[in-house]
Amino acid sequence: MSYEIDEIRVIELSMMDKRKYFPLTMLSGFCIRGLLYPVTLIKTRLQIQKSQTIYKGTMDAFYKISKHEGVIGLYRGFWVSCLQLFPSVAYIGTYETIRHHLKEHTTVKDSKSRSFIAGGCASVIGQTMSVPLDIITQHIMLLGQESSARSKTEVPLIKAIDNKTSNKRFGTVSAVIREVYNKNGLKGFYKGYFVSLTVFAPNSALWWFFYDTYSNLFMDVVPSNLPRLLIQCVAAPLAGISAAVITNPLDLIRARIQVYQTNLPQTVQLLWKEERYRILVKGLSARLLQSVLFSFFIILGYETIKRFSVLDKHKNQIRW
Repeated sequence: MSYEIDEIRVIELSMMDKRKYFPLTMLSGFCIRGLLYPVTLIKTRLQIQKSQTIYKGTMDAFYKISKHEGVIGLYRGFWVSCLQLFPSVAYIGTYETIRHHLKEHTTVKDSKSRSFIAGGCASVIGQTMSVPLDIITQHIMLLGQESSARSKTEVPLIKAIDNKTSNKRFGTVSAVIREVYNKNGLKGFYKGYFVSLTVFAPNSALWWFFYDTYSNLFMDVVPSNLPRLLIQCVAAPLAGISAAVITNPLDLIRARIQVYQTNLPQTVQLLWKEERYRILVKGLSARLLQSVLFSFFIILGYETIKRFSVLDKHKNQIRW
C-alpha cells in the first residue's frame, strides 16, 4: 500500500516544541498513574506473597483489598509513587534524545533498532532515579493488609514498622525509610538495582522495539484512511504483552529482592523451592493487565501530546 511521500510516521524530538511537550508529558503521567495505580499495587502484593497464601489471583486480591482496606488500600503509597513522575520525564527525554542522536550522528538509521537502543538506555536513567522510590512504595503497598494477611506476609521490615503508623501517610513513609536505612544503610535504597536493570532495560528495549514493529506492520496492511492514533493504540498493548511475557520471571525476582532485602542467589533458590515452574507465570495476570492498560493509556497520551506539540512547519505532514 502506498503512502504520501511527505507523511511522518514517527514524530521525532526535533519536530516538537519542548515547552509544550515535557509539561504535558508530566501531566499525562500523573493522570495515568492515578487511574491505574491499584493494578500496580495488586501486582506487587501477588508477587510478594508466598504461593497463594493470601490472594488467589488478581480479582480475588481486588475484592479482598477493597473489602478490608477500602479505596485507601488500593491507593496505599500513591503520593510517594507520584515522585516517580520526575524519573519518568527523564526516561522519555532520554529516549527521544538518543533516538534523535542515533539518526543524526550514527549509522543506525532503522527506526526499530533506534527504538530498541534508546528504550534500553532510557531505562538505565529512569531506574537509577526511581529504584529508591520503588523500594519505599513497595513496602507501603504491603502495609494495611487485614490481620490474617499481615501474619502471612513474612517481610521483616513490614513487621518492624509500628502498626499504628499504617494509617498515617507521612508517618508510614518515614518509618519505612528509617527501617530500610537501619537494616542496610544507604545501599538498602538501591537493593535490587542491578536486578531492576536486568528487568526494566530489556523490557523497555523490547517494548519500544515491538511497538515500532507492530505500528509499522499495521500501517502497511490496514486501509490508509484509518486513524494513525488508533493503530498506535492497538500496537502498544500488544507490545506490552510481548515484553511482559518475556521478562515476567525477572520482574518477580526483582520485587522479592527489593522487599525481602535478600540477594539474587537466595531469592532464586527460595522462589524455585516455593513455586517451581510457576515462577514463569506468578503475578503474570496482574502484570499483563497492568502492561496492557499502561501501554494503551501511555501511548494514547504520548502520541496525542506529540501531535499537540509538533511544530507548525510539520503539522501538515502528521496524520491523526
